[in-house]
Amino acid sequence: MQELAPEDSTGLAQGAAVLDVQGSRARTPVKSAVRVDIPPEGRAADRSGQRACLQSSDRDVLPHDRPIIVTIDGPAGTGKSSVARTLAARLGLDFLDTGSMYRAAAAIVIDRKVNRDDHAAIVASVRDADLHFDWSTDPPQILAWDRALNGRIRDADVTAIVSPIAGIALLRELMVARQREIARQHPRLVSEGRDQGSIVFPHAAIKFYLDATAKVRCSRRAEQLRAAGQHPDEAALLREIVERDLSDSTREVGPLVCPMDATRVDTSGLTFEQVVTTLEQHVRDSILSS
Repeated sequence: MQELAPEDSTGLAQGAAVLDVQGSRARTPVKSAVRVDIPPEGRAADRSGQRACLQSSDRDVLPHDRPIIVTIDGPAGTGKSSVARTLAARLGLDFLDTGSMYRAAAAIVIDRKVNRDDHAAIVASVRDADLHFDWSTDPPQILAWDRALNGRIRDADVTAIVSPIAGIALLRELMVARQREIARQHPRLVSEGRDQGSIVFPHAAIKFYLDATAKVRCSRRAEQLRAAGQHPDEAALLREIVERDLSDSTREVGPLVCPMDATRVDTSGLTFEQVVTTLEQHVRDSILSS
C-alpha cells in the first residue's frame, strides 16, 4: 500500500498545487484558490449546457498514440462524476466512475441480504457478480450478473451504507485490482473517485482534486432532490455530508486525501462549465507540452 503524504496547515497534502480560476481560465498555481461568485440563475443556466458539453466536437482530441490517465478525486457533492464524464468526452478519453462500483457492492449487500459484518461473504458475492461496465452506453452502465444496476445504486438505502462498505479492506483490494485492469483495457481514461490519484493510479499523468464547502455541496444536493420532486431536509443533508466526509477521510484503507502531486480546484463558486474548461485547459497544456 502506498504511503500517503502528510497534509499541511491548509488541509492539502504537501506539494499539491492550487489552480487560480478567474472566469474559466487556469493560471499559474498560487497558494489559495480564488472563488468566483456565481448567482443562482447562472448555475441553473449552466446546467442546461452540460449536454452540449458532452456533444462538443470542435476540439481536437489528445494524441491517439499514447496512454493517458487523468484522475479526479474529491468528497461527495463536488460534481466529480459529471465533470469527469464531460471532460472525458471533450478530450476523447473513456470515463470510469469508480464510485458506482462501491455503490454496486452496497446494493448487492442489501438485495442479497449479505451480513454486513461478514466481509469475506461480501467480497465473495461481489466477485460472483462479476461487476463490469457496458462501454457502449453513455455513461457506461455498471452490471452485476450481466444486469444493469445504474438506477438501483442511487437509491437512498444504498447511499446510507456505501461509505462503510467501501471501507472494507478486502473489498477495496478487489476493486483496485479491477480498476487497474480496466485501465489496461482502456489506457486513455478519466477516472474519478476518492483514491484514484493516491492509491489506484499513483503515476497518472494528470491528477485533480475537486473540493467545495460542505454547505455548498449540501445546497447542490438539495437542489437536485427538489428538481426530482422531493422535499429535502437541508439540515439533515448537511449532517450526512459532514459524517460522510469524516468516514471517507479517516478509514484505514483508501482514505479520501488530496494526492501530494494533484491540482486542487475549489468548485464552491464555479459553474459546471468553468470547472470543466479549467480542467480541460490544464490537461491540454500539460499533455501537449510534454
